[in-house]
Amino acid sequence: MQISFLTESDRDDWETLARGKDTYFDVERTDESYDRTWRRLLDDDRIRGVAAKLDSAMVGIAHYLFHASIWYSGKCYLADLFVSETVRRKGVATALIEWVARDAEEHGFPSLYWNTLEDAPARALYDRVGTFHDGFILYTYKRQ
Repeated sequence: MQISFLTESDRDDWETLARGKDTYFDVERTDESYDRTWRRLLDDDRIRGVAAKLDSAMVGIAHYLFHASIWYSGKCYLADLFVSETVRRKGVATALIEWVARDAEEHGFPSLYWNTLEDAPARALYDRVGTFHDGFILYTYKRQ
């Protein structure tokens, strides 16, 4: 398996996986949203995208961003992680998480975190590689 940053030549394969992720989570996005996100992944130094490839075929993607923290030196938020259904449970997601964690630490953002749905099948992996913060509840601001 090879993991590397996304490059211009990865666009079509990346979009296939990104759309697959959105379909899996029942999220609808416009074509413009994919275009904008693609540009951010390549052009913004705080936002990164990586791909996992097996036999030169892209089978997984991860999107993450670095941000400041009030109490810590910095944090890394794993915004998206998606692996093609054909290779799930073969270590691709674990390898992507470990790769992101190393990259974050090397750039001074040692705290990696993410969120997921309570009933997500990936929780088995997340429970193995992460720490569940029992008692925390996520709120998002409700616009009036």
